Amino acid sequence: MEKQPPKWLSSFGRRKGRPLTPEQKEVMGGFYSSLAVPPALPGPSLENPFHWFQTPVKDIWFEIGLGKGEHMLGQAYNHPDIGFVGCETYVNGISAFLVLVEKFNYQNIRASSDDARLILERIENESLGRVFILFPDPWPKKRHEKRRLIQHTFLDLLAQKMKPGAELRIATDHQEYAQWIIFHMTTHTGFTWMAESKNDWLTPPSDWIQTRYQQKAHEQGRGAIYLRFARKMN
Repeated sequence: MEKQPPKWLSSFGRRKGRPLTPEQKEVMGGFYSSLAVPPALPGPSLENPFHWFQTPVKDIWFEIGLGKGEHMLGQAYNHPDIGFVGCETYVNGISAFLVLVEKFNYQNIRASSDDARLILERIENESLGRVFILFPDPWPKKRHEKRRLIQHTFLDLLAQKMKPGAELRIATDHQEYAQWIIFHMTTHTGFTWMAESKNDWLTPPSDWIQTRYQQKAHEQGRGAIYLRFARKMN
């Protein structure tokens, strides 16, 4: 049988960096299985992500590219009644995140080391109340633009999975990628840009959780651009 090409081009870089610490190895070997997004069910039926949590949650917020998880940990602490689903393919990042989830006994978090687009494909339409994409890889070289996460095909999928009126937050410290994101978002029929003035994309949301990555970028003179979009009402 001829091998089929992957549906999605990789939008992330390496999967693993330096060797994991013993604590990270332990959490990936055991605790991760109790916290992970459940394995895909057989058959074509879509899954209800509300069922992934042992205690009832009133909404599902989805984060793509957790890094070491500072943002999600802060949001999950501030919103214990929200179910959080986070995807991070970089093993060093997700393992560091899981160490903290276990340490502080978060009950409203589920995580996956798979490509977030594969998880999104599995869930029921209009399931997500908020989506975060914070500092995605800008793939700055022209020949790599096709690997950027923000593409119309991805936005088609995302629009399906978000509730009408749900919010999409994207942050980047790469000026050219910000222009790319704005173009693709404003030319997509599923979303409305929430900005009313320049100050709106230079000012973080009131509940913003700053990460170590962002702090380092700020120290290097790279300011963040905060983009907020609403899923259009049907």
